Amino acid sequence: MTVNQPTTDQPSEASAVTDERADLLEALAAHREFLRATTRDLTDEQAGLRTTVSELCLGGLIKHVAAAERNWVDFILEGPSAMGDFTAMTEEDLARRADEFRMLPGETLAGVLDAYAEVARRTEEVAAGLPDLNASWPLPKAPWFEGRPGWSARRVLLHIIAETAQHAGHADIVREALDGAKTMG
Repeated sequence: MTVNQPTTDQPSEASAVTDERADLLEALAAHREFLRATTRDLTDEQAGLRTTVSELCLGGLIKHVAAAERNWVDFILEGPSAMGDFTAMTEEDLARRADEFRMLPGETLAGVLDAYAEVARRTEEVAAGLPDLNASWPLPKAPWFEGRPGWSARRVLLHIIAETAQHAGHADIVREALDGAKTMG
């Protein structure tokens, strides 16, 4: 099945936002569109193919970005407990995380894109409703966060933008290796 990704030009909750949040959400939307564009006209099978020496596939990259964004928005709302203790991850936790980077049996590209669209809708809704982007929480326990006291909602949104942009670039390479199509250049 080939999936054509529709454009996301419909007005959303975020379009009513007029302060700094509007800029942040606009930047995030642009990078999301780059990421989604890498899957244009692909089949489910193609979305699950590894085309480089890495473990990355297009469907898996979108799944990972969606999961990371969902977790960080949970952090904005609930604090570090929403993300757990990365220093106490079990083999099962690690396997579940590895599954974020691949298309599993029964998963479809359309399903992955729909799930990502729902995560995006929620992020926009939460960001639009935040009373203060300066509200912050301590970071979850993880070796890569040692020495950092916490992140504000603003910093989390900037991190989500950076993650999405970085993985959109990865996806562009994976797509180009798949069939020569380029989405960013």
